[in-house]
Parts: sequence; C-alpha cells; structure tokens
Amino acid sequence: MDRNGSENVGGTNHGIVVVGASAGGLAAVSELLSALPADFSAPLVLVQHIHASSSGYLPNLLGKRCRIEVLEVEDKAALQPGRVYVAPANYHVLVEKDATLSLSVEERVNFARPSIDVLFETAADAFREATIGIVLTGANHDGSHGLWAIDQAGGRALVQDPDTAEVETMPRAALAAVPRAVVLRIGEIAPYLADLYRGDQ
Repeated sequence: MDRNGSENVGGTNHGIVVVGASAGGLAAVSELLSALPADFSAPLVLVQHIHASSSGYLPNLLGKRCRIEVLEVEDKAALQPGRVYVAPANYHVLVEKDATLSLSVEERVNFARPSIDVLFETAADAFREATIGIVLTGANHDGSHGLWAIDQAGGRALVQDPDTAEVETMPRAALAAVPRAVVLRIGEIAPYLADLYRGDQ
C-alpha cells in the first residue's frame, strides 16, 4: 500500500482497521467511532482494555453514538464492511486469513486479555498491506509490537498524538516502535480514515 494514500486501501476486500486503547480510551474511542461516516466501507476491530465483568457494555454504549453498526465479537464471525467489532472482556481476538474473527482464552499478553498486540499481529498476518493499525491512549506498552508488525507487513500505522492523549504511555511506546507512524489528534483520525476509504464501496 502506498503510504501517501494514492492506492485504494480496501481493494476488493476493503482491508481492515484495527484499533487499540487502554486507560482513558473510552472518550477517545467514542470520539473516533462517532465521527465515522455512515458509508464507511471497512471492517473495524477494537480492543479496549476493560474489566472482565464489563462484557456487552461497550458495544451497547458505542452503538448509541455511531452511525455504523457496533457488534461484540463472536467466535468465527465473518468480517463485514462498515461494521465495528468490539473485543469481549477476557478474550483475545484473532483475525484469521479467511476474513473471520476467532476468540481465545490463552495466556494474557502484556498483562492484558484482550491484547492489542494479538489483534494487530494477526491482522497484519491476515491482511498484510491492507491493514491499518491505530494506537490510542493507554498506560502500558500493549500494541507497540503489533503496530510494528503491521508496519513491517506494509500496512499503515497511526498513533494518537501523545501530547493530547489522556495517558501518553501507550502512544509513546508505539511511536518508539514505529517512528514513521502517522501522528494525529483524536479528532483527526476519523476524517483521515474516511478520506482513505472514500469511494471504496
């Protein structure tokens, strides 16, 4: 994929957008997703670190604020364009090469399950250069290695501007791993994505 955006990102399979957030993420994720247009054409998969007892809460909350459908990930769910898939509490989400999602209760990664790194690394493996990874606010280093994997696969790496993040640790770790990542304020991310996928219907 052309890093300057000259190539249609999605192509025939619309590509995939994967987003990771931790501490301070609810406000950031809400702002990002609520700004996506109703005709956004890519599947978007979100890992937000949440308490194990919070399953179902986040999709319901985000669904009330978004113009596209928000679903909690179910095992073997087929990715569909223009939908947001939210990782359930206490499950890793893996992107499979047949464009489905699977759930795993394997060991925590970076003390987290769901793990942003697991989502990002499997997305990079499955979608290669048609992957966009976005690291938002957070208090740990989860997502930095996965964003590096996306970059190495030829995908596109985005990071919330650490100076504007509620907690800067995670975006700074991501930038240390991928110094050439695109740095954007939270309000700039949805327009950036909409421009990339415009006309990919």
